[in-house]
Amino acid sequence: MKKKERAELVIEKLKEVYPNAHCELYHENPFQLLIATILSAQCTDERVNMVTPNLFKKYPTPKKMAAAPQEDIEKIIHSTGFYKNKAKNIISCASDLQTKYKGDLPKDIDKLVALAGVGRKTANVVLGNAFNINEGIVVDTHVKRITNLLGLTKNDDPIKIEKDLVKLFQRDDWTDISHLLIFHGRRRCIARRPQCDLCELAYLCPSKGKISKKASSKKKVAKKKKKIVKKKKS
Repeated sequence: MKKKERAELVIEKLKEVYPNAHCELYHENPFQLLIATILSAQCTDERVNMVTPNLFKKYPTPKKMAAAPQEDIEKIIHSTGFYKNKAKNIISCASDLQTKYKGDLPKDIDKLVALAGVGRKTANVVLGNAFNINEGIVVDTHVKRITNLLGLTKNDDPIKIEKDLVKLFQRDDWTDISHLLIFHGRRRCIARRPQCDLCELAYLCPSKGKISKKASSKKKVAKKKKKIVKKKKS
């Protein structure tokens, strides 16, 4: 089966399985989505959603966040990891939004990635979900892993993966395909315990069964290590 054909069947099936797939970062406006996405680096959406309500209540606008003491931001976002760098970036980002764009987010990917803490992935999240602009495809760890398993790409670099994927999916689906793959990665094709026997994409997946065997073998190795550690302690 050609990649293009497989890609079409993949998105068709995922739309059927996850009709309500969406961005799982809580936000009420484009600015909140931008900040939440910056905070989501090396952190789960669930954890980010725990800290952003307090953050946005205290600093609801770019103007107020730009003037916030960094120490206070650090306290609020501490549990998201890399909090010092993230606090510095979101304050700088808010400052640029206020001084350069009067507090509004630019709807241009080059202007967005020029902001502190904003890479192409974050810019694609904001453009696709806040403005319905399909500029590219968000490649996070789930998208990267699953598209490799499905044989839609052989690349490891997110930029190269995105270039591969935009050729396979229709532009109108670029934002949706990321949500669909992320939903699938969190609910079925789970990294440490993939459910290949239940997977709705199994008939399309060249890696069917292989990833399950790898996961189970890793579990066995981990169990053996735990037993050895217990014996040594006793």
